[in-house]
Amino acid sequence: MKSLSKKVAQAEASQTLALTALAKKLKAEGIDVISLTAGEPDFPTPRHIKDAAIKAIEENFTKYTINAGIPELRTAIAHKLQRDNNIEVEPSQILISNGAKHSIYNALQAICNRGDEVIIPAPYWVSYPEMVKLVDAIPVIIKTTEKTDFKMSPLQLKKAITKKTKALILCSPSNPTGSVYSQEELHAIGEVVKHTGIYVIADEIYEKVIYDGMKHFSLGSIPEIKNQIITINGVSKAYAMTGWRIGFLAAAQEVVEAAEKVQSQVTSAPNSIAQKAAYAAFTGSDDEVRKMTDEFKRRRDYLYSEMITIPGITSTKPSGAFYLFPNVSDFFGTSYNGRKIKNCDDVAHFLISEAKVVTVPGSGFGAKNNIRLSYACSMQELEKAVTRMREAFSKLQ
Repeated sequence: MKSLSKKVAQAEASQTLALTALAKKLKAEGIDVISLTAGEPDFPTPRHIKDAAIKAIEENFTKYTINAGIPELRTAIAHKLQRDNNIEVEPSQILISNGAKHSIYNALQAICNRGDEVIIPAPYWVSYPEMVKLVDAIPVIIKTTEKTDFKMSPLQLKKAITKKTKALILCSPSNPTGSVYSQEELHAIGEVVKHTGIYVIADEIYEKVIYDGMKHFSLGSIPEIKNQIITINGVSKAYAMTGWRIGFLAAAQEVVEAAEKVQSQVTSAPNSIAQKAAYAAFTGSDDEVRKMTDEFKRRRDYLYSEMITIPGITSTKPSGAFYLFPNVSDFFGTSYNGRKIKNCDDVAHFLISEAKVVTVPGSGFGAKNNIRLSYACSMQELEKAVTRMREAFSKLQ
């Protein structure tokens, strides 16, 4: 048998998906585990969105659509971008895909050549570096710290840019840290982008999950750089529609056409029924979204306040998304029952075995001192998880 792809062999599998699958497997085996892994709201999809999908099925809207997505959805997204984000695009500048992850990959395929460099601030979402590698480009990682709320400075960006730099991937609100770049911070980054000519893939999938009066700002709304910005968004997080698999990119016409060409050969158009549901999401009321965000804030406040009272734990306070990213490095070098804790991976495995709580080690996000806790689960589950983690950490000496 011939060998498999070297490129794929060198890529990492998604750590979040793997640990989410592990949690489901343990539950199926009857083990009482609590999963704080998946970035998946535990709320049902709002009723008016489900009704739109049911109507689509009943009207037999179950065939292929055009590759870029149904016209009414692209138009609705164009209106949404103008209304919510101050981004001016035509419907033809929007490509509907099978989730925001698919949109990011399409964008990378559209702009990258072999050997191009793509800058990624760390901590980063686990899939960014691997997708860059899969399009034969090179991820260039910029380290950030708790002192800057895990945000990259314009000077860091400027120093990282070389003649080979093609793009920056920037996520705000951030997965895994929950950090949110302010309008002033993004304008400063935009100045670097303008003078260097690089693209920015702006991942805004968590834009509506934001707290404490913070305001989401879109780089694509800055007129001087609008043609350099590829805005990524979708329905998964805000509307509790992870399984519906609808995302989109909005960009300059030539970028959209190139990405559409990629999609036409790899997946074709996304699910027809899910597109009708997404149309209802983007054109309907956001009342349920606000209710969900209020509940996420309540959970954030609880989890943050409890975790920082555990001796050895420190954490930034997330301003958006639904993740806490505590620093657990004080436990490195400790042990329990002969088990030595050397790194964040060991901490995560210790919590699985001793607390029956599944978390994601920060190593997958480019942050070796942290673990990620998703609070996109019920308050009851969070309370149980905190009690178990507090007891488990107290055993480490």
